[in-house]
Amino acid sequence: MVDHALTRRHVIEQIRAGDAFAREDHCDADPYLLRAARHHGEATERPCPMCRANVLVHVTYVFGDELGPFSGRVKSSAELPVMAYEHGQFRVYVVEVCSECGWNHLTMSYALGDGVPRRPLKRPPDLLD
Repeated sequence: MVDHALTRRHVIEQIRAGDAFAREDHCDADPYLLRAARHHGEATERPCPMCRANVLVHVTYVFGDELGPFSGRVKSSAELPVMAYEHGQFRVYVVEVCSECGWNHLTMSYALGDGVPRRPLKRPPDLLD
């Protein structure tokens, strides 16, 4: 597991010291990330370090070759233990997001899986197929 707390703390210190570029780089949440936070995010008890107006939301993404077309999707933390038994290995990335000011930062990343290699999942059939 990689915890990005030190990087986060450094960025916050830069912004509070007046570094406009650091603020611009970290308060620029993509519209898709904001939408994912609104609909799929899991609320935390931590206030936003920039605006303090909102609590942060964690958005969890999963990536891996075995996930096939499902790689890059947002998952809830409750789904991860089940996925860990169904797949050999995949990466999990947790991003904290403030929907008010656009603050976003990678909080942690880690690998999950049972270690047994499997074939990638196939694309589900399309209605037009």
